[in-house]
Amino acid sequence: MQTISDISALRAELKQWRLQGKRIAFVPTMGNLHQGHLSLFEEAKKRADKVVVSIFVNPMQFDNANDLDAYPRTVEQDSKKLVEMQTDLLFLPSRQTIYPKELDNQTFVEVPDLSDQFCGDSRPGHFRGVTTVVNKLFNLVEPDVAIFGEKDFQQLFIIRHMVVDLCMNVEIIGAPTKRETSGLAMSSRNGYLDDTQLQQAAVIYQALTAAKAKLQQGDNDFAAISKAATEQIVAAGLTEDFFHIQNADTLADAKVGDKNLVILVAAYLGKARLIDNMAFSVG
Repeated sequence: MQTISDISALRAELKQWRLQGKRIAFVPTMGNLHQGHLSLFEEAKKRADKVVVSIFVNPMQFDNANDLDAYPRTVEQDSKKLVEMQTDLLFLPSRQTIYPKELDNQTFVEVPDLSDQFCGDSRPGHFRGVTTVVNKLFNLVEPDVAIFGEKDFQQLFIIRHMVVDLCMNVEIIGAPTKRETSGLAMSSRNGYLDDTQLQQAAVIYQALTAAKAKLQQGDNDFAAISKAATEQIVAAGLTEDFFHIQNADTLADAKVGDKNLVILVAAYLGKARLIDNMAFSVG
């Protein structure tokens, strides 16, 4: 596996691949890799001749400096995992490489409206940071296909909109959420939880599953379903952020007759903000 931090060296290597007719897949990450990330790399290998992974802890998507400072950096361990996965290239840029200007002077990319809802409401400016850095990384790598986890449903939804709106020539693939045996969605932020909290956090998946079952049985009282799920999560010791039932195709509030639904949930436990979702069809 090659590890490259310099933009010119990255572009030179990718140019050679393209001249050889290679199809390139890209998986952008913030590192601290777990099994959920590894499933993205496996998907990438199925869809391309060469796989590029980036590790960059993006300061623009953090609304709290302490959270940014505390985010785990595990580059050495991550590199070993990528070698084992037979990744072709690791792009490991510095903050100065990605943001040579101060963030306040940085040109940004933002998907309107969608970026201010749900996680965007709880973390103002978060999705502006996500779309800006993904846009920059796409410009650098110019992949044929890019893989993102479905755990971050809203993020995936927004990136797809950005790609269409800006006429980007990249295929966006969503990979299924990987879960612990308890049902808890795998996340780098699970590392903030002790063993007891990891068991507590499983209530998120339990609440999602119970709500999905009611909806698929024909219950259309969305407010009551959300209220019951929230009470279940809070009773387990978590702090509610939101629990919403939405149209999976538009992210608008679900209404009777919608066929494709997604439940979006976020809650706090200790230092961790945990998110999850469940998308499915009814009727």
